[in-house]
Amino acid sequence: MSKRSYGQYCGLARSLDVLGGRWSLLVVRELLDGPARYNRLLEGLPGIATNLLAERLRELEQAGVVQRSLDADSNSVVYSLTPWGSELRGVVTGLVKWSTPLMISGPQSDTFQTHWLSVALSSLLDNKHTDEPRAVGLEVDGTLITVRTDKSGISIALDDDAQPETVLRAEPMVVLGLASGMLTAEQAIAAGEFRGNKKDLADALSPG
Repeated sequence: MSKRSYGQYCGLARSLDVLGGRWSLLVVRELLDGPARYNRLLEGLPGIATNLLAERLRELEQAGVVQRSLDADSNSVVYSLTPWGSELRGVVTGLVKWSTPLMISGPQSDTFQTHWLSVALSSLLDNKHTDEPRAVGLEVDGTLITVRTDKSGISIALDDDAQPETVLRAEPMVVLGLASGMLTAEQAIAAGEFRGNKKDLADALSPG
């Protein structure tokens, strides 16, 4: 039994043995969008010490959650989730949905990075389907997030070259409020800047 183990023969306890350390699930969040180099992980986790990030990556790798490989283009080390580690998307989705009452107060003094919205929107809209394809842009802090929905589900892209005709420019809490169902499309539009088709926004961004 490891020093940090709860020492309990329980699935939750053993999961927390692996993921209960500070920053561990946030490392997973950063890797849900795909492989990343160490420096990108460091940038996406403001406040973490470089030695602590290295320790967390080592622990997650030893547990079989994270793997290292060489990037063919840059010949540098990249980190990615293993197939088993990728199954944590469902865990993250559940926690993001559960967090809605905690997010109502807004960011206050907390830091924010726009790419975190990719995981948040994927989680809040995980059951979203539309009969007709929809493409909506969300501009937050100068970054465009494109949300596409169709009969097969939802996809999220950052800084997509093809800018949608329907775009909402708003603060992150407005975008999250719309996707969580706390705000209507009309309320989100009133709180930001909008161009395009209101029905597309409502169809694509309201919870499924």
